[in-house]
Amino acid sequence: MESRDRAEPEHAAGAATGDVLPTGFDYELPPELIAQHPAAERDGARLLVVDRAGGQLTHSAIVDLPRWLRSDDVLVVNRSRVIAARLHAQRAGGGAAEVLLIAPLAGTIDDLGGASSGARWKALVRPARRLRPGQRLTLVPPRSKASADATEAIEVVIVRLDDGHAEVELPQGANTLELLARFGEPPLPPYIRRPDGATADDWARYQTVFADEPGSIAAPTAGLHLSERLLHTLRGAGVAVAEVVLHVGPATFLAGRPGRAPLAVEPERYAIPPATRDLLLAAKGKRRIVAVGTTTTRALESAARAGWPEGPQSTALVLAPGARFAVVDALLTNLHLPGSSLLALVGAFAGVDRTRRAYAAAVQARYRFYSYGDAMLIV
Repeated sequence: MESRDRAEPEHAAGAATGDVLPTGFDYELPPELIAQHPAAERDGARLLVVDRAGGQLTHSAIVDLPRWLRSDDVLVVNRSRVIAARLHAQRAGGGAAEVLLIAPLAGTIDDLGGASSGARWKALVRPARRLRPGQRLTLVPPRSKASADATEAIEVVIVRLDDGHAEVELPQGANTLELLARFGEPPLPPYIRRPDGATADDWARYQTVFADEPGSIAAPTAGLHLSERLLHTLRGAGVAVAEVVLHVGPATFLAGRPGRAPLAVEPERYAIPPATRDLLLAAKGKRRIVAVGTTTTRALESAARAGWPEGPQSTALVLAPGARFAVVDALLTNLHLPGSSLLALVGAFAGVDRTRRAYAAAVQARYRFYSYGDAMLIV
């Protein structure tokens, strides 16, 4: 294990400009470093460890995570489950369409399995310019589901269109999850190129091993690295594993679109189980709280700012440089898109200058970036 780790000094290159993240914070990324497939093993990715206090960057591996965590750490994961939210359809008179469901417009965080759950949904649709309110779209099974009953016409109706978003109505009385199981596919982000649709590997790997409550339209990607065997090892070493829920919204798909505020975040639904809240409140100041992913971080920090409310909540919290973290002491996260709110959160937690150096080191060392890529642990 020792041979896998290689430390680099944190270079003092240039004068610090302060923790101000410029709009469009960028870095040079060769396109071939955007991961198109996950590592062969779920816990087989590389890990860049960023030491905020000691000023070191260390090249390591996810499988070595137990050596970087303490025996009394509390590791917090997001147990939201990705739904097969991307629907392919045909327009009346011909022409393809696509509907990406974002969130039900009525109901609570855990009602997606009901017989008439989520009849109306907020969605992204395309081609938006060729669609109109009242239009009916006939669902088409993706290529990976050739056995779906294509003879039964299942339609969704566009109720409203507004600035790139839509309100769509699913068939009355339909079970949303059953419908998506037949006609949907994983909503992979646009930088993962799948001209023929999601593969069997995507169905298995674009989901965490602890995914439980359906509702996300993008994976909480830091959690994709945690295998059952790695979690078993961590628990055996004394690390407590706690869960939250934050249903991931469309930020992955909207990042960088013209006309959007640079760090805008769509409201996302979250909940903190009482057992997790009690554990964290007892641990704070005594044990290190390690968030797995920016989604977990936003859920925890949103809950703390709201006084730890019970039940389903909603947050549009943006954590950018200058923000204070009330709960999280360490962060396991992936390598994120330039200009995104996710990168802003990392810059807030690690410091902008340190984040820039870490990303430069990751590029130089040929790390794999984005959802299926490698990871960073900030301690």
